Amino acid sequence: MSTQTRERRLNVRDLAAMKGSRPIVSLTAYSAPMARALDADTDMILVGDSLGMVLYGMDTTVGVTLDMMVAHGAAVVRATERACVIVDLPFGSYQESPQAAFRSAARVMTETGCSGVKLEGGVEMADTVRFLTARGVPVLGHIGLMPQSVNASGGFRVQGKTDDGARRIRADASAIADSGAFAIVIENTVETLARSLTEELKVPTIGIGASPACDGQILVTEDIVGLGGDFTPRFAKRYAELGDGLSKAIGQYAEDVRARRFPAAEHCFNPPAKGSGAKPRQAAVSSEASGASTAKGRRGA
Repeated sequence: MSTQTRERRLNVRDLAAMKGSRPIVSLTAYSAPMARALDADTDMILVGDSLGMVLYGMDTTVGVTLDMMVAHGAAVVRATERACVIVDLPFGSYQESPQAAFRSAARVMTETGCSGVKLEGGVEMADTVRFLTARGVPVLGHIGLMPQSVNASGGFRVQGKTDDGARRIRADASAIADSGAFAIVIENTVETLARSLTEELKVPTIGIGASPACDGQILVTEDIVGLGGDFTPRFAKRYAELGDGLSKAIGQYAEDVRARRFPAAEHCFNPPAKGSGAKPRQAAVSSEASGASTAKGRRGA
C-alpha cells in the first residue's frame, strides 16, 4: 500500500530560525481561494485586519471586528497545508488589558486553528506580549506605522523621519522583541532605520515599506496582482493586472447572457432518452474544478 508524505506546516519557530538564513516570504489572504493560491510559495500568510479596507470597503481598519477575523482566519487555515498562518487581533480586542488580549487571542487560535496572532504597539504593549507568550500564544509584533492608530497619528505617514520618532521606534522594537515576540513587522518606516533595527534585533523583522535588508517582506496580495483598484501604495510592486482580466471575463459573460449564447447545450442537464435507463447528462467538469469542490459537492448561488 502506497503512502503519501504530507509536507509539514511551517510554524513560528521555523520563521524565527530563518533570520540570517533566507528571507521570509509573506502575503495577506482573507479567503480560501486566495490562500490556496499563496500556500506553495509563501512561508507565512497573514490574515490581516486590512481585510476591512480590501474586502469590506472601509476607510480604515478600526471598524474590523473579532468575529470577522475569526471567520476569515478559519477559511484561510482550512485552505492551506504548508504556510504558517497568523491572524490579526483587531482594534479594541486587546488594548484594554493583557487579560482581554488573552481572551481574544485564545478565541482566535481555538476557532481558526492559526499558529499565532499579530498585534500592533510598542512599549505600551510589551506587558501584553509578555503575558500572551507566557501562556502559549505566539505573537507577531507590529511597529512603525500602525494602521489601528491612524486616528491618533494623523494619517498614513512615514515613520522615523525625526530623531524623536526614530528613538521611539527603536524603543518599541526593543520592548516587543524582549517581551517574546517571534518576529516584528516594521511598516512604512525610514529605510536606514529599518535596516539598522534588522541588524540589532535577535528576532526576524518583516518589512512593508521598510527596507530590503529586513529578514522578510509582506504585502497585501491584492496590491501586487492588480485587484486593489487604481491605487497602489508606493512600497508595493505590481506583478500582474488581474483586475483587467477579471473585468474582461465578466464583460464577456454579460455579452453571452444578453445574446443567449450562455448557457449552451454543454452547460445544461438533458433528460435521458425514454427507456434507456441512463442518468441525465451533465457537462464535463475539469479536473481542477472537480478537485476544488469535491468535499462540498456541486456549487450554486
